[in-house]
Amino acid sequence: MQNEKLRNIAIIAHVDHGKTTLVDEMLKQGGIYRENQATVERVMDSNDLERERGITILAKNTAVHYKDTKINIVDTPGHADFGGEVERILKMVNGVILLVDAAEGPMPQTRFVLSKALELGHRVIVVVNKIDRPDQRIHEVMDEVLELLLDLNATDEQFESPTLFCSGRQGTASYSPDHPGTDLVPLFETILDYIPAPDCDPEAPFQMLVSSIDYNEFVGRIAVGRIERGTVKQNQEIAVCNYHKQDEAPKKAKATTLYTFDGLARTPVTEARAGEIIAMSGIGDITIGDTVCIPSNPEPIEFVKISAPTLEMTFSVNDSPFAGREGKYVTSRQLRDRLFRETLKDVSLRVTEMDASTDAFNVAGRGEMSLSILIETMRREGYEFQVSPPRVVYQEVEGQKCEPVERVVIDVPADCVGAVMEKLGSRKGEFLSMDPIGSRTKLEFLVPSRGLFGYRNEFLTDTKGEGIMASVFEKYAPFKGDIQRRNTGSLVAHETGESVTYGLFAAQERGALFIGPGVPVYEGMVVGVCPKMEDISVNVCKKKQLTNMRASGSDEALRLVPPKQLSLEQCLEFLADDELLEVTPENLRLRKRILNHEKRMKALKGGKA
Repeated sequence: MQNEKLRNIAIIAHVDHGKTTLVDEMLKQGGIYRENQATVERVMDSNDLERERGITILAKNTAVHYKDTKINIVDTPGHADFGGEVERILKMVNGVILLVDAAEGPMPQTRFVLSKALELGHRVIVVVNKIDRPDQRIHEVMDEVLELLLDLNATDEQFESPTLFCSGRQGTASYSPDHPGTDLVPLFETILDYIPAPDCDPEAPFQMLVSSIDYNEFVGRIAVGRIERGTVKQNQEIAVCNYHKQDEAPKKAKATTLYTFDGLARTPVTEARAGEIIAMSGIGDITIGDTVCIPSNPEPIEFVKISAPTLEMTFSVNDSPFAGREGKYVTSRQLRDRLFRETLKDVSLRVTEMDASTDAFNVAGRGEMSLSILIETMRREGYEFQVSPPRVVYQEVEGQKCEPVERVVIDVPADCVGAVMEKLGSRKGEFLSMDPIGSRTKLEFLVPSRGLFGYRNEFLTDTKGEGIMASVFEKYAPFKGDIQRRNTGSLVAHETGESVTYGLFAAQERGALFIGPGVPVYEGMVVGVCPKMEDISVNVCKKKQLTNMRASGSDEALRLVPPKQLSLEQCLEFLADDELLEVTPENLRLRKRILNHEKRMKALKGGKA
């Protein structure tokens, strides 16, 4: 039996191909807003970090009504590092809208999310978006999408997927690339005609797989998922079980409150039937992958296996001389609780306690972006801690040490190709293909994840800021040998105090500084970058000795070069193996693991650093 008044779809695409903007227009044309209501751009990106960076980090549910059918829409992240979010969301829907930029065409993450949707047998509606771009190449992009479907072994039905042409910003869709369209009606009609209604048996015993977790200060954890079968009522007795923990007895609980999604709001309901996507509160320690069912018939549903993390970092308690001055949460217990709480929401994150230390935790994730988002979120919440440089997670395959390799797609001006190929070649990159597109060139490589550490800044410099680089995990391959991490050294503060113009002026001859005058520093803190491949100790607290012969104003005015301000991602890329990043709500400080200069030199000679 099918619920013809319902459709469940996910919007999937590469980062920045216009998913959230298209959802905005679907909400407007689906009658969610009043005529005179003020609206916000990218309304689904509700979290501060999402709005600042212009990316979607967490998958979100919404719903629109078209004619007499309710369409549940899930807006998913496009960044490879949040792939865990996309994988589990696809279990909740019956079809997907694949968005492809009319100029960029299919990118690495397009390939990743599409392969996951095809594996689950979902129907696909291809939407070529941003057709109003002056550099659009619609017909070539359509051919590239068909090649991708062939490459991913799509079934005949999936290969014959309908294609629409949209401008998410203008809110138009059409069946032909030559006629721009006036509204999104063609898209809504295609969803109703092509995406199957959910199969449901409202009379069978209740069963629901938890695909997402939300958290609310008042009601605790909220489980989000699609009801596979049966009906659930408010305050009904339920049982929670897990497919991978079948030896454990099902836990009893009560469905305190039920919500359905309507536009941007959650609407409380007293009853929900099979096929609907709902949110349920009242189950204390529920997690993603659990199955909620009736106590008399506990049948767990198999949960999609999330790809293993490829990158790890050590999070530890801040032990610098400035520890505890700026943070609200500084102890190892608070750090531990916060990290383990994150694993309940983020299925692709792994947190383990270090054997050697009770104050340090190993955090493994999908990529630098996902870990930097976690670090930024925690510092905004008031946490103070320090992190190590990122390391790749190695695996042993048939007795051989293997490392993660990423597929990298690069789009650069034609005159920058040589510099990019040279740099990626030195980072053990394997060249795959080159396609000229107008005055630009599209390159594809397979590069070890280690080789991409710290490359993004160099890439932007080499391409004069015009290059586009995207990567996605491809496979584990045999270890490719040593890669030079950094070809610069650090300027390290020699003593604790406050930076002074006189000391900084002398230090800036050695390299580019990260700090200006009047900044508190401590011994062992990294205050700049040295162009040579060696660390240099500098005294930025040095004051001018005033005597009868040396008056304060007798020299010419000291001119300081403005300091180089590093973002969080740039700090993580800059870190050498013997350095740490001190993270507080107010500051990011680079430092040496061993702060004392003499001890550091002894350790270096002894080969311990």
